[in-house]
Amino acid sequence: MACVCLCESMAKKQVLKMAFALKKKSSIDMDKEDMSEMLENSNETRRFYLLVLRALLVFIKDFSLDLKEIGSEEFKKKIDDLTENILSDEKTKKLQPVFEKNKKNIITYIKKQKEYLKDRENEFKEIIDLLTKAMAVVDQDSQVYNKKIYKQSEKLEKLTLLDDIKKIKNELIIEVENIRKTVREKELGDSEKLEKLSKKVNSLNVELEKAKEESVKDGLTGVYNRKAFDRYINKLVERNTVTKATFSMLLLDIDDFKKVNDNFGHQTGDRVLVAMANKCREIIRSDDFLARYGGEEFVVVLPGASLRNAVKKGKLICKEIAKARYALEESEEDTIISITLSIGASVYKKDDTVATIIERVDKALYTAKQAGKNRVVSEKKIGNQKKG
Repeated sequence: MACVCLCESMAKKQVLKMAFALKKKSSIDMDKEDMSEMLENSNETRRFYLLVLRALLVFIKDFSLDLKEIGSEEFKKKIDDLTENILSDEKTKKLQPVFEKNKKNIITYIKKQKEYLKDRENEFKEIIDLLTKAMAVVDQDSQVYNKKIYKQSEKLEKLTLLDDIKKIKNELIIEVENIRKTVREKELGDSEKLEKLSKKVNSLNVELEKAKEESVKDGLTGVYNRKAFDRYINKLVERNTVTKATFSMLLLDIDDFKKVNDNFGHQTGDRVLVAMANKCREIIRSDDFLARYGGEEFVVVLPGASLRNAVKKGKLICKEIAKARYALEESEEDTIISITLSIGASVYKKDDTVATIIERVDKALYTAKQAGKNRVVSEKKIGNQKKG
């Protein structure tokens, strides 16, 4: 009986011990779950704040004026550097002095911009006041001149009423007509001067627009140049931090273009580049962006296009270029040239920078070259090869 009681006692103790252990384990598991949930929430909050901060920095850049006088380019570069620092994985203690320094730079720049705008506003007011006074004087002078002439003509006409001096009358009539003719000629001259000035202003506006257009166009092919592409892609990537508008990119390279130059000369090579660019313009959409990236490389940005559609468009370009034939008119023989393209394709991804998307499309182009040329390779195919 004592043995049974002892066993029962030991069993109860063992049960209590196991229950306490289970309770303790359950409590630890619950703490781990809470901590995991809190950590996930913290990471989501951090990502959200980073997105908001990045968007605000883009807004600050857009709000700043493009003025050399107040160092706008340097300011925008500092904002870009600040963005990179914030998006890096540096510890908060390292980021705090960077932010404090940039905070002072932003405040100083805002003050400069306000002062600049205030100074320009005062200058414009002075110019407007000066022009208003000048116009008033000119208008007043013309009116005084015309009134004086007409008053003289009226006086002269009154003299013609004297019948006894017919000779004077006839002479005065002639003089009156001469005076009126002078007034009409002056008015006509003023009108012609104004018309010429207006034409000159219009001509200057046309030349200015032409100069602006030429500054962003490639001199040989007529498509956009590298400078225009850099501006376009930077704006597009920046906007995607605020408004989600996907886009894809094709990087085109003429296969064995050096052989064309070596065998037929650089003039023929230039003609091939022009013909290729014109063919691409025929194939792409009106809102697609085509630019000469450098040498025999061209880039096409397709707003709103998926990677699949970009690859499809690239294949169409490859096909059309490959079947085109170019004849050399100056050649004694009937020489026909044909070319092919290698194309890399990539698509904008969340948190992409200009550098990362161009790096992927460049790798895709390199793979297309290595795989035998005259083809399109997407970044997705490269990723699958790495996994395999």
